Amino acid sequence: MSDLIQLQGKALREKQRLQMTVNHEPRDLMFDGYKTLLEVLREDLNLYGTKHGCELGECGACAVMLDGELVLSCLVAGVDCQGRSVETIEGMQVGPELHPLQSCFADLGAAQCGYCTPGFLLAAKDLLERNPHPTRAQIAEALSGQLCRCTGYLQIFDAVEAAGKQIREAQAERKVSNA
Repeated sequence: MSDLIQLQGKALREKQRLQMTVNHEPRDLMFDGYKTLLEVLREDLNLYGTKHGCELGECGACAVMLDGELVLSCLVAGVDCQGRSVETIEGMQVGPELHPLQSCFADLGAAQCGYCTPGFLLAAKDLLERNPHPTRAQIAEALSGQLCRCTGYLQIFDAVEAAGKQIREAQAERKVSNA
């Protein structure tokens, strides 16, 4: 048994090759096998939007989308991301226009110090993609894994509601223009 543990420990200290898609771009890199996805994103790919928070999966600051599912990157081993797709806060804005959530967070004062904001934005985006017209209770539930130490959350909930409305209106306009 100790030989297996030593072999696993040695493998974790060695460089690992990782091919994955990050923010719609294929990436191929070598990284230390012991790193979490959070560490790979920040230290190896220089994507600093994903934040180090508690590193225990309790604050949500490190939230990213992994194969379309919201996950806490501090709890995901980098070696488990081979061939997978990751979206970080840097991938949320496409082109020069901010995502409606980003605009609403800025306009409604939902981002205070900003440390938790990337996690909140990705959690809210995940919610609105699954449920474009959430209730306040559904917003609270969807964001319950995100911790903010600066606000009372009301501005955050207001921003999610406003962004949801903007997204629904844009979708309705596209339907009318395509008809």
